[in-house]
Amino acid sequence: MYEHMTYEGLLDSMLAAALAQDAGLDTREGSVLWYGQAPAAAEAQNLYIQLDAVLNETFADTAGREYLVRRAAERGLAPKAASAALVRAQLLPESLEVPAGTRFNLGEVNYAVEERLGPGSYSLRCETAGEVGNGVPGTLLPVEYVAGLESAEAVELLIPGEDEEETERFRTRYLESFSSQAFGGNAAGYRERVTALPGVGAVRVQRAWNGDLSPESLRPPEGWEDWLSSLPAETPETIKSWLRNAGEAGAQGLLTTGGVVRLVLLDSEFSPPSEELVEQVQQAVDPKGEGGEGQGFAPIGHVVLAEGAKGRAVDIFSRFTWEDGWDWEAGKSYLEQAARDYLLRLREGWADAENGLTVRISALESAFLACPGVLDVTDTTLCGAAENLVLGADEVPVEGEFDGA
Repeated sequence: MYEHMTYEGLLDSMLAAALAQDAGLDTREGSVLWYGQAPAAAEAQNLYIQLDAVLNETFADTAGREYLVRRAAERGLAPKAASAALVRAQLLPESLEVPAGTRFNLGEVNYAVEERLGPGSYSLRCETAGEVGNGVPGTLLPVEYVAGLESAEAVELLIPGEDEEETERFRTRYLESFSSQAFGGNAAGYRERVTALPGVGAVRVQRAWNGDLSPESLRPPEGWEDWLSSLPAETPETIKSWLRNAGEAGAQGLLTTGGVVRLVLLDSEFSPPSEELVEQVQQAVDPKGEGGEGQGFAPIGHVVLAEGAKGRAVDIFSRFTWEDGWDWEAGKSYLEQAARDYLLRLREGWADAENGLTVRISALESAFLACPGVLDVTDTTLCGAAENLVLGADEVPVEGEFDGA
């Protein structure tokens, strides 16, 4: 805003103001007047630079991380802290009992046993918070000698570790908080609280009715009042009154059958979550066995059911025309990464897609054409069909088989 307030400009303005009072003053560089005004112009320029910085830090869309965090705190928001990954390990022999706290190494990080999940199966928590602990599968090496241990493999990522929320993602979350006010267990409130939980990347909040009934299905049909009036005279007045009250309430949409708040989740890598992550969210929101009692952050009276989105494997086949020196084997890794990135972008937008996601052949082929060595791509099929793949509301696309010619 103050880019034009430079040292030279300020000095010229100050000297011009002096000349306006006395045209005979000597304003040349090195004059007494010049030496008197030059330091003031330099300090004024520094002041304007600082004013510009203050102005930028005042608004959330230009503030640096420190002041963005302070501004967001006024709305009860804070950056998601780094969280540690939870992995499942398979140890042999399966009869071996490994105590909690036993430490293993994989790559650059260590993991500690948390609990036994089954014969030879254990959950291990990474000792280092962040995505660095997500590097599974892999061979685990005991930090200290474990008697009887034959092998240990990290086989599954149960809850992804997350780095501390980056500044631009936090800025977006803060600015979006103004478009829908989170309050008292409304949908925006659930989205805000659930996505702040460790390991959660996205959530859809829905109302699910008990059975197949909904308030709309309980509206009485036309003519119900005539039918009520035609009831035999011997019909007890209490029954007539009850039917009349129920009919009037139904006509106004006031009858409900109860139901639950349904939370459909993706993990922080925007993939279908593990059962462990779903259970962790369930316990935080509305613990099982205490539904509607307000023992989690769900309000009293809200029965909440957490579940994971379903992964739909996308099998891809395409025919490629290659530049000289390129073929399928040379370009396959680039194409696989392009398909992987496209499916990830779709999953990242899943929570905001009203009618489910569509995997589009045109988008995939555009991604392939941007890969090194590819001149043209034709005959693309998805899951064996030469048409776009439309997914269900609770489905997300995951990597399937990929082949080309």
